[in-house]
Amino acid sequence: MDHERTTPGYLYEAVAAELAARILSGELPPNTTLPAEAQLAREYGVSLGTARHATRLLRERGLVVTIKSKGTYVAKRDREPPICLWSAA
Repeated sequence: MDHERTTPGYLYEAVAAELAARILSGELPPNTTLPAEAQLAREYGVSLGTARHATRLLRERGLVVTIKSKGTYVAKRDREPPICLWSAA
């Protein structure tokens, strides 16, 4: 992660954005275990609280699923986005 950030915002958002990019690019495929929050904190050079907040944000966005006492996994995604019938005219 680029520690010389040029855009304003919270550090947890930058960590979550980088992890999301890795997930969406396929670098972290579905059903892959996400590194533990302590490991993410070391990898990104942030506090444990920041790493926890980043994984919470990924959960809220549906990119990862946490199973108690098992870990956090990359969520399985549909290949194609759902069709929105409301916008069809």
